[in-house]
Amino acid sequence: MENVSTRDVITASTCHNSAADDKEPRSSRLYMGFIVAFVNGRKYRNGDCREGQLSEAGETQRLCTGHENLTGVENIFTDLSMMPILNNMYKGVYAVAHALHNILGCNKTCNNKLPLDPLTILQHIKRIHFKTKEGEEVYFDENGDPAAKYEIINWQPRENGPVSFVSVGLYDASLPADEQMNVQEKSVVFAGHSKLVPVSACSETCPPGTHKVLQKGKPVCCYDCISCAEGEISNSTDSVSCIRCPLDFWSNEKRDACVQKEAEFLSHREIMGALLTAASLFGTCMTVVVALIFVKYRKTPLVRANNSELSFLLLFSLTLCFLCSLIFMGEPSDWSCMLRHTAFGITFVLCISCILGKTMVVLMAFNATRPGRNMMKWFGATQQRLGVLGFTLMQVIICIVWLTSSPPFPSKNFKEFKDKIILECSLGSAVGFWAVLGYIGLLATLCFICAFLARKLPDNFNEAKFITFSMLIFCAVWITFIPAYVSSPGKFSVAVEIFAILASTFGLLICIFIPKCYLMLIKPEKNTKKSMMGPGPSK
Repeated sequence: MENVSTRDVITASTCHNSAADDKEPRSSRLYMGFIVAFVNGRKYRNGDCREGQLSEAGETQRLCTGHENLTGVENIFTDLSMMPILNNMYKGVYAVAHALHNILGCNKTCNNKLPLDPLTILQHIKRIHFKTKEGEEVYFDENGDPAAKYEIINWQPRENGPVSFVSVGLYDASLPADEQMNVQEKSVVFAGHSKLVPVSACSETCPPGTHKVLQKGKPVCCYDCISCAEGEISNSTDSVSCIRCPLDFWSNEKRDACVQKEAEFLSHREIMGALLTAASLFGTCMTVVVALIFVKYRKTPLVRANNSELSFLLLFSLTLCFLCSLIFMGEPSDWSCMLRHTAFGITFVLCISCILGKTMVVLMAFNATRPGRNMMKWFGATQQRLGVLGFTLMQVIICIVWLTSSPPFPSKNFKEFKDKIILECSLGSAVGFWAVLGYIGLLATLCFICAFLARKLPDNFNEAKFITFSMLIFCAVWITFIPAYVSSPGKFSVAVEIFAILASTFGLLICIFIPKCYLMLIKPEKNTKKSMMGPGPSK
């Protein structure tokens, strides 16, 4: 090769006629082309390629003039389709060269007389790391694989028929993660010379909040987008199924996210709770005013004739009844749940026990006036106090048994409403709850019967009439309370119970004490001993 001139090589390899090029094998022509590239190393020089020169085979050759335009030439030397392969060959040769350099060029620092067997060379090749003249890094990983490098080709149809393979990007694993993929999207052309990305499905993408349902008898790319059901969501596009929200959460309107369920309980901040709270405080103030009136007129015949001690105790119990309704307000807690029904049950039994004591005194006082009967010795002041204490103590025992065996506790009700959590007090033991209500009902029935029997006693001011009417209201309220309480959902059941407490308490206060206050304040002339002991008006 040293004796071959550049001009002779060019003449022998690049100035063949077309017939000669077709007869020469592709491998030999490629080999001769690389000889020209390595020997020449620069662009073609201007010179005369004279026709008429004969080759050794006796064929006529066309000599180059040096002014030819190679841009329109299509032959083995302008074909760049083999360049990726040749580039890999180039890097492979240099990799071996670097490995040999590392083996043989270590001078006296290592044993440079190692045998150059393939295994030794392979071990050094795995450790090489160099850059080509173009700045491309060459190295191998722990598995002996080079960094992946791919050219992204776009098949672009031409107008005249053939398909053109256009490079539109490059993937290089040796670069940083955010720079490995480089695609020139503007250069990508799809079918029909369109720049728009074609859709591979016959249905639109299902947005979040929906899921795909395949259309019967059609390909899998054909589907309908169905909205997720209540309580389910899908937070990604083209979801195959919906996800059910946790128990304390519910789906939003778009069905693409789970939101916290609203906790519902009767609060004094809402209108219904504020009205019930105002009614409770008004009843408490009204009871205190009545008590002050009775204190002022405590020495008058009207107050003394109606057992003033039981009257004041009754007013105290009515005040507690009004105030215990406030315990039902607000978010349920352990102590509020245990205190609600127990406080209500004990205060109402205390109240009815006082009324029952007053009714029995009126009934026995009339019978004691008959000859041969001395029953009032069994219904003196001491017996009245013991009776009230005994009746109330029985209710206290029932509440203690209830609280020790299975007390009420706060709970979350998910059944009444799908999108709300009802915070309520679970009864714990239903037997204990109905035992408390049943005992109150038993005393109220007994009190009503006694008052009904004494309603027509010949007194000018017969308290039994007012007690009868008050107990009639009391029983009517609590009889209608039971079905309303059972059928009311959520916080409305609590509101029904508070309303029953307030209505029955107002009935007792108004029917028993307001007529007496009317006489003491408006008709003081009737508040005399003579008027109290005189016969009632004939009917």
